[in-house]
Amino acid sequence: MGKFRFITAGESHGCALTAILEGLPAGLKIQEDVINRELARRQQGYGRGDRMKIETDRIQVQSGIRFGETLSSPITLQVINRDWENWTDRMSQFGAPAGPKVTAARPGHADLAGILKYDRKDVRDILERASARETTMRVAAGAVSRQLLSACGIEIKSCVTKLGGIEADPACHDETVRAKSELNCYDADAEVKMKARIDQAKKEGDTLGGVFEIRATGLPVGLGSHIQWDRRLDARLAMAMMSIQAIKGVEIGAGFRYGSLPGSEAHDEVHVDAAGHIYRKTNRAGGLEGGMTNGEELVVRAVKKPIPTLMNPLASIDIESKEEVYAAKERSDVTAVAAASVVGEAMVAIVLAEAIVEKFDSDNMTDLLRDMKAYKERIQ
Repeated sequence: MGKFRFITAGESHGCALTAILEGLPAGLKIQEDVINRELARRQQGYGRGDRMKIETDRIQVQSGIRFGETLSSPITLQVINRDWENWTDRMSQFGAPAGPKVTAARPGHADLAGILKYDRKDVRDILERASARETTMRVAAGAVSRQLLSACGIEIKSCVTKLGGIEADPACHDETVRAKSELNCYDADAEVKMKARIDQAKKEGDTLGGVFEIRATGLPVGLGSHIQWDRRLDARLAMAMMSIQAIKGVEIGAGFRYGSLPGSEAHDEVHVDAAGHIYRKTNRAGGLEGGMTNGEELVVRAVKKPIPTLMNPLASIDIESKEEVYAAKERSDVTAVAAASVVGEAMVAIVLAEAIVEKFDSDNMTDLLRDMKAYKERIQ
């Protein structure tokens, strides 16, 4: 089999967004509605902007799937941007430039570094690709990947644990509450306070960040490796999460709390039950030891900074005149932490799917599942 990989293409206001996913075995059953459900989840969330009222993201599969099953050839996924019809002049691939240039760079965005690096005169040449709209295709690729994981008995969920300084009670884990939540939060009382904080920020022309958590269950022991730095699963997960726009920190398990714990309280003691099965009473490691899964629940958290586009903009410079101005205003959200949690699920799914394909390298799902079953029987 070829290496598992994916790439995305497209601009925020371009005609379409595309992803190519390669390396999945043949015979994996794919449901279109699962992909569209995940795309819809990414668009939801209290505090989202008007763009989400325009777009209704629906997947178009252009290759690699036939009659609901993968063929082992590259899978091409596409989402059409409905807003493209309002931007055809400004985003035309050919012809003379139309509309005013964006020259006021936004602090905290890719704007300034991008125009300097790529020698551009219009910030739109940078911000269109740097936009978090790109994560649409990550979610689509993640939705395909998680169907491989589901076939292997692995499930992934996320939740928002902090938003705008409001923390959810970690003891609240009512799935019915989270399922109805507009912020992907288990704690109904905290969500009320989060919404009030969002309303306040919107009124003030400000934005909010927060923290979300991803959990994966059903993982076999031994995904990833300690052999080389770039094969460590914790490193790959951290890179995947940090690649999401506006993510500024990642932790696994106890994470930064390790800095305050003595060794006697930091590690997960190992026990054996009467049937000879290994287990741990705690999971401070978050399911990873030595760069490999250890059979416990995977726990990854990430912090998302407030969105750089402010309706009450910050001081910046004009890239043409070099004069001090206020940053450009683009249509944006007050907060997108809930949406980021869905993107986080997708990125974790992609990394874990890659690890599964590496560990149980097969051209088809029949052989992969057989090899995975034999492996689990051996290590038990």
